[in-house]
Amino acid sequence: MTSRLQPGLTPEQQMEILTRGTEEILPEGALLDRLHQSRRENRPLRVKQGFDPTAPDIHLGHTVGLRKLRQFQELGHQVVLIVGDYTGMVGDPSGRSKTRPQLSMEEVQANALTYLDQFHRVVEARPAAPLLPVEVHRNGEWFARMAFMDVMKLASEYTVARILEREDFSKRFKASQPISIHELFYPLMQGYDSVAIRSDVELGATEQKFNLIVGRALQEAHQQPPQIVLTVPVLPGLDGVQRMSKSLGNYIGVAESPREMFGKVMSLPDGAMLLFWRLVTDADGDEIAAIEGELADSTVNPMSVKKRLGQRIAGMYHGAEAGVQAQADFEAQFSRKEVPAELVEFDRSAVLEAQGHAPAITIVEFLVASGIAPSKSMARRLVEQGAVSLGGVKIQDVSLRPNLDRDEILKAGRKMKRYRPGV
Repeated sequence: MTSRLQPGLTPEQQMEILTRGTEEILPEGALLDRLHQSRRENRPLRVKQGFDPTAPDIHLGHTVGLRKLRQFQELGHQVVLIVGDYTGMVGDPSGRSKTRPQLSMEEVQANALTYLDQFHRVVEARPAAPLLPVEVHRNGEWFARMAFMDVMKLASEYTVARILEREDFSKRFKASQPISIHELFYPLMQGYDSVAIRSDVELGATEQKFNLIVGRALQEAHQQPPQIVLTVPVLPGLDGVQRMSKSLGNYIGVAESPREMFGKVMSLPDGAMLLFWRLVTDADGDEIAAIEGELADSTVNPMSVKKRLGQRIAGMYHGAEAGVQAQADFEAQFSRKEVPAELVEFDRSAVLEAQGHAPAITIVEFLVASGIAPSKSMARRLVEQGAVSLGGVKIQDVSLRPNLDRDEILKAGRKMKRYRPGV
């Protein structure tokens, strides 16, 4: 992604850039004051965001905050990424109606490897001077060294009453739903991350507001200036309603192929397009205003705006030419009912791996092996909805057994892959 901003802008000019696409900045006026202080002291702000690697992939929902970090970086400030290897084992209770299943250290570490690679697709690890390289920490750096009395001291710096003011805990408590003690530590752990790296600003999605405010309280307890809280909107998923989530299968991953990205964008409801243009593309204010005008104009086909959006997103992560090709492939596949010349393939070994201990390969395992369906439950739903075809024949029987010796085109909705038995 090409840098468009420059360090050295006035605090007011920086504020104009940084407030675009934000939900809330707390306390009011504090960020501008901190920017002025940064200029007076000739010290870049330390801008933090933490991510728990509970899954290996980053999707566009994550990039809303990452793109804001990129803006801070391009304005000359220090981006600090916290990989939550210890918080990831606890599990963020934000927005949860029940306790999250806990991950092992091995699962978290494996996820973190691919996570960091994808993170740097948005925020440059080592940008050209005078911009600062990203500072990366795992919060195990400090939590692994803590003795039990250190944990007791941390627990003494916040009260149960304040923890239970948190909406999700409050709802679960009133409904007599279990709340495990370890969950109460999550906001303290995230807050202590801010103490450990002396954060000036912390970013997070709207649902993270409570955790970010805890960070302010703990910094004050440790005689540090409390961080500025900056929240960004939650990006909806492919249905335009529920938040984008890998567990819901409604996401666009930053590591997906250009064709997959473009196809998923084309499945968005028209009403979600403007929000995607605002939150996940590099469109400036003038372009957004023009797009808003197009979408309000009854003579403009929204499909043309959506195709530009798909091309833009695919191009941002794979290059402009890949974005153009993704659109051409989509139009060949769906507008003219052709099979694209370059089609992602899968083979017999992938199918046998997906089979596991099942007695025979069914269309369900076949879909999972192809990567089109992320789970067997999703594969069954696709078949039952009549969205699946194999070799041009619609499949509606979940027990159907594909012929593994036959070269076939597998389709599910707008996704298409080729099975080659001998590849």
